Amino acid sequence: MSKIITELKPQNVWQNFYKLTQIPRPSKKEEKAVQFVEQFGKKLGLETIKDAVGNVLIRKPATKGMEKKKGVILQAHLDMVPQKNTDKEHDFEKDPIETIIDGEWVRANKTTLGADNGIGAASILSILESDNLSHGPVEALFTIDEETGMTGAFALKAGLLKGDILINTDSEDEGELYIGCAGGVDANIRFRYKSIQPENKYIPYQINVRGLKGGHSGLDINLERGNSNLLLIRIIWRATFKFKTRLSALNGGDLRNAIPREASAVILVPEDKNSEFIDFFNGHVAVLKSEYRTVEPEMNIVLEKTEMPGTIMDEDTQNKLISAIYTCPNGVIRMSIDIDGLVETSTNLAIVKTVKNDVTIQCLLRSNVDSAKEDLSARIRALFEMAGAEVSFSGSYPGWKPNPGSVILKVMKEVYHKKFGKVPEVKAIHAGLECGIIGGIYPNLDMISFGPTIRSPHSPDERVNIETVRKFYDFLVETLKNIPENG
Repeated sequence: MSKIITELKPQNVWQNFYKLTQIPRPSKKEEKAVQFVEQFGKKLGLETIKDAVGNVLIRKPATKGMEKKKGVILQAHLDMVPQKNTDKEHDFEKDPIETIIDGEWVRANKTTLGADNGIGAASILSILESDNLSHGPVEALFTIDEETGMTGAFALKAGLLKGDILINTDSEDEGELYIGCAGGVDANIRFRYKSIQPENKYIPYQINVRGLKGGHSGLDINLERGNSNLLLIRIIWRATFKFKTRLSALNGGDLRNAIPREASAVILVPEDKNSEFIDFFNGHVAVLKSEYRTVEPEMNIVLEKTEMPGTIMDEDTQNKLISAIYTCPNGVIRMSIDIDGLVETSTNLAIVKTVKNDVTIQCLLRSNVDSAKEDLSARIRALFEMAGAEVSFSGSYPGWKPNPGSVILKVMKEVYHKKFGKVPEVKAIHAGLECGIIGGIYPNLDMISFGPTIRSPHSPDERVNIETVRKFYDFLVETLKNIPENG
């Protein structure tokens, strides 16, 4: 096995992926990746367009004899999710990703890898630069900011794309073809509280929740992993009820589309209840570790004495806040009744943040059914407004309705069966793909999504299976050869 990823096969794909790992490209900070792709197209002498927000479109003419083929748009996003372990020093805006070959997988050194969607982007770059492939007219569309709002896809202008078929490369299970995805919306919740000076009769503690797996809030939501915000509030709610503890600060999670892995709180415990509280805390942590021992074996919940905070929350707001978070819907809400094994509706209580006299909370709601998404939004509004919070919704994006009669689906099923000896599974995905947005702007596009096998995206455990990258690229190349002609 090679020691560096640029020696892996197919070498052109891994070399292009390596180049992307050397370019800092967290969401909303992917300018250098945009510049790299723009220069890549121009150096090849291909028509290259950068739009007003930073999406890049590169057009490659059909190879000889393939001019009558339907035009294909190959699509990937350039940004990546920036997540790292607590003990890792890494600046996602400056530092390259350190890649490691680990058996059958490539992973990063305690950070996200960026295989989501970097492998897809690298494969498209390889198609553009190859001079020995057969294909019809190809457009390569590289979008920005997919992970934090899909603003690149939303900003696409009608009339820019010329192709008939869109192949999205952002799925994460080799051997599966996706023809539908979930829509989503962000719930933004704000509690305003009065700052109260604490009395001296309390002992200040910080509670830290660490060591959880986290993961993609759509693809991994059915794995029943721990949510650090909810594990922490489970302890705090009981402590407040039992010991009249007071709350100074509550913080957890930092990405709307990642299951939160870490959370912390500063609480004050009455002096006369201190010994009883410590016994309660240790006992409750043991209960949580027992409950989650299979799915979260590295869970670590620690109680540490800290300095007395300058202020605490007023008791009324504190109690309403704690109770509202504790009862907030989270995880899988409903499984699909039409597609076996598909999560239909879910929500992720992603971020809790205390700043001055405000506590803000953000949840990402997903559903493959628009009416179910709207109903879940209404439930969350009702809960938090009843608790006295301000609630708003933003960043709504549509789902992608499956088309079982898709021409590109038929082609890719036949190509895969012929090449690999089995029929690929056809699925919808409980995650947001840009297909839903792009399809709204270009309603006549025939769309499909596929990719290599990626595990634990949006977390430092992210890894991509090496062999599936080869199969994914070979499948893509063979598909381009077999695109039907116009008319």
